[in-house]
Amino acid sequence: MELMYARCAGLDVHKVTVVASVRVPGLQPGERRTETKTFATTLRGLRDLLAWLIVHAVTHVVMESTGVYWRPVFAVLEGSVQVRLVNARHVKMLPGRKTDVHDAEWLAQLLECGLLRGSFVPPAAVRDLRDLTRLRKTVIRERGHHVNRIAKILELANIKLGSVVTDIMGKTGRAILQALSAGLDDPEQLAACAQGSIRQKQDALREAVEGRLTPHYAFLLQQHLALIDTLEVHITTLDARIEAAIAPFVEIVTLVHTMPGVAARAAPAILAEIGMDMAPFPTAAHLASWARLCPGTHESAGKRRPTTTGKGATWLRATLQEAAWAAVRTKKSYYRALYHRLKARRGPKKAIVAVQHAMLVALWHMLKHRVPHQDLGADYFDRRNTARLRRHHVRRLEKLGYDVVLVEKVAA
Repeated sequence: MELMYARCAGLDVHKVTVVASVRVPGLQPGERRTETKTFATTLRGLRDLLAWLIVHAVTHVVMESTGVYWRPVFAVLEGSVQVRLVNARHVKMLPGRKTDVHDAEWLAQLLECGLLRGSFVPPAAVRDLRDLTRLRKTVIRERGHHVNRIAKILELANIKLGSVVTDIMGKTGRAILQALSAGLDDPEQLAACAQGSIRQKQDALREAVEGRLTPHYAFLLQQHLALIDTLEVHITTLDARIEAAIAPFVEIVTLVHTMPGVAARAAPAILAEIGMDMAPFPTAAHLASWARLCPGTHESAGKRRPTTTGKGATWLRATLQEAAWAAVRTKKSYYRALYHRLKARRGPKKAIVAVQHAMLVALWHMLKHRVPHQDLGADYFDRRNTARLRRHHVRRLEKLGYDVVLVEKVAA
């Protein structure tokens, strides 16, 4: 098999050690020489690994994406040699030997023959932004868990605050929860905490907050409220940090904001996952396939069978799903028309995935050509095939017993 890289190396990365195997030309023409060595994953050990690779004039290095253990190795080698990160499943599809030493040798052999496809690894600045946006998402989810536990405690105490107040963590809800955590159980005093339009529901509010508040439930409410306050401080700190991290990319963020459904917090999260440069994705279809937001394919013996989209970029898909639901609520937008067009035939779940796919394709074009979003309009599907739409409605009217004569309207 033709060699793609004359001097390459394969790394089998673990928590404590990394096994490196280099493949370089031998003494005889056409001969290949293999040398394997084990290094520690400490900073000193990784620097020794880099020096050892430079001594052997290695130009390309490959390793599997094993949890987070590959990231320190990648950071040390990045910039000195070309590092390729590969999916472990892709390597397992190619039969080979299975030991720590043989893993590194097998990776090096596959790399030199060009049989491995590298994974997408964004630049360091985007990776740092990704860490921040993912941490913020995790903290928000944790805050949501505590809000749900508070709602559960209220139900256990037979306090139906959620039946009257839409958001129990709003101004009125938070004031009542604060009073309940302090041990106040008088319905009149609790109802007096109402603010805004909730004041018009004093009778319903008094009846809802009258329950069985024990000191145990008051203590639990106090602990959850304190944790929520702490998490909100962390969220505010992360917001400021994310704003500083996206400052160099403010023009790109502004472009992404022009898309319906993408709010100020969603734009950094999306860019942190797909990057600012679309060079790693030759076409929009490559980006959609990488995110697993394209229709799955399962064909055998000429028969197509239904299948799922598969597992992909879970953080990106979660953010795009929120943006897609916001986009379909935007009036006179293409995404709203696309959603309702597919919902009738395929159901809401598949329709919203199709909207996510359309948004991701639009994002690729926006970032590739640095242009703002241009909505196709709610009447896009009607304009795309006017003759077919006309025949459809004529047939429908004829089935209802009408004779249809179409007269084209003269433009003014």
